[in-house]
Amino acid sequence: MNINDLKTIEQLEQFLTGTQSIAFLVASNKKEIYRDIQRTLVKFRYPSLNKASKGVVVCFLIKITDYSRQQLTRLIKQYCDTGIIERQQRIYQGFERLYTAEDIRLLAALDERHNTLSGPATKKLCERALTIFKQTQYQRLAGISVAHLYNLRKSKCYLRQRYTFEKTRPKVALIGIRKKPRANGEPGFIRIDTVHQGDQDKQKGVYHINAVDEVTQFEVVCTVEKISEQYLMPVIEQLLDCFPFVIQGFHSDNGSEYINYKVAALLEKLLIEFTKSRSRQSNDNALVESKNGSVIRKLFGYAHIPQRWASLINEFNHKTLFPYINYHRPCFFPKTITDSKGKDKKTYPYEAMMTPYDKLKSIDNAIKYLKTDITFEILDKVALNQTDDQAAEQLQKERSKLFKTINERDLKSG
Repeated sequence: MNINDLKTIEQLEQFLTGTQSIAFLVASNKKEIYRDIQRTLVKFRYPSLNKASKGVVVCFLIKITDYSRQQLTRLIKQYCDTGIIERQQRIYQGFERLYTAEDIRLLAALDERHNTLSGPATKKLCERALTIFKQTQYQRLAGISVAHLYNLRKSKCYLRQRYTFEKTRPKVALIGIRKKPRANGEPGFIRIDTVHQGDQDKQKGVYHINAVDEVTQFEVVCTVEKISEQYLMPVIEQLLDCFPFVIQGFHSDNGSEYINYKVAALLEKLLIEFTKSRSRQSNDNALVESKNGSVIRKLFGYAHIPQRWASLINEFNHKTLFPYINYHRPCFFPKTITDSKGKDKKTYPYEAMMTPYDKLKSIDNAIKYLKTDITFEILDKVALNQTDDQAAEQLQKERSKLFKTINERDLKSG
């Protein structure tokens, strides 16, 4: 007997109990299965059946389709409501992709040139590239949110192109006034610290002298063989001369390289106030400590660099590093908000992010703080001589060249 010969509820019951042999084909696709279910419901006039008969029909359909009761119940309801059973194909509308693989590669290249700055700083660089330097390839990245920028950094396309670096530590001793300097919004109050480039086989590495202006974050990095007076005094004079504005204050931690009579005499001669960090006040020199990690350690890492390379590194600092970090690398600047209880709280709004040079220009009557032989016309030429990307590419190129020279000559001498 064929399945089409089943015409009564009694015959269906016999089939379900196994007392009636039936030959039937299993449909090969959903469309055919739905058609067979509908044909069975029409043949037995399902809506007009009593409850017991409906149960028999449902059990019959479960047996021949291998569908669950819940699924058949949904299909039968569709038949009762509309008179037909048809497949409702669900189409998922995916989100349109806004940032392409090309944008992600552009971001990876930007991060590689600028040593992976924070999300807001990277966004600011994209905006500057588009608005100031007219680099149209940054059109989409200039409008990216900071949160999604970090998402792109986690993507496979980005990670295929990128890898990273890291941190630092301080010292203790005595001379100068033990207090926190008060810049009162004026440039010229610098914070200074020393970063040691590792030991190897009981041989000391080079020392980086890092000086940062408190208000503008203008930064000068010098490198010396040793931190004795013979090497340090000429570098401090050179360092003070690099800032485009008059230096009014010199603040260090308690390291003996600065807390000594030679340095004190030099600063006194230049009429510069000499202050040092207070005990148990770790934030007194926090600005330069943070720059040690975000600038020096990112560029030079933690590995040992022999002292004989100090002059070569110092040349790189003045020719390449100085223009990049001061004219092309955006920084956060704090805004102080006083709450209802009179307590001051610092915030770092994205809108206040700018380069140290832009910050210097934004100060009221900024021209009065410049040294006598320096004008903003001269400084503007330096700032606009290269785009941010060009300055970063030059930095990476010169750094690679520097380390290649150091490594090749060390291998030969070793």
